[in-house]
Amino acid sequence: MEFEEYVSARGQELVRLGFTVSGDYQRAEDLAQIALMQAFRSWRKVRNTDDPHHYVRRILVNEFLSMTRRRSYGEAPTADVEPQRTVPDHATNIANSDHLWRALATLSARERVVLVLRYYQDLDDQTIADVLGIKPSSVRATASRALASLRKTRESHRVDERLS
Repeated sequence: MEFEEYVSARGQELVRLGFTVSGDYQRAEDLAQIALMQAFRSWRKVRNTDDPHHYVRRILVNEFLSMTRRRSYGEAPTADVEPQRTVPDHATNIANSDHLWRALATLSARERVVLVLRYYQDLDDQTIADVLGIKPSSVRATASRALASLRKTRESHRVDERLS
């Protein structure tokens, strides 16, 4: 498979994976671009592997985890914007109202990646362990902690709704 064919076939899937783990479309595009750029540099080696997509997916996940460790990850530029001159983005309201995205955002980067790879990408524990470079038992433990955290968040949200 040539690199251009791979990008045509799997490029959007990489952006979706990036969005699912990061929750930010611009970061998702950056993650996909970085993963594809690094894969392109060594494409001869990558295309000869059993599963080139597994290799590129691993690059994307590792880049996301590396990005979350940087101080600049949590920083966001701010500017004084005149509310009268801005146009409301209805998509933002829909995204902000989604409690699952909010709950996922409370998880650590590694917990989020494990859940996304398990439930969104439908990967087994061994494959997730290979992508993250950890043991399958660590994948199961991380997923268990993340799900418990999500359950706790869901319960506290229900209590807040009843009090409102």
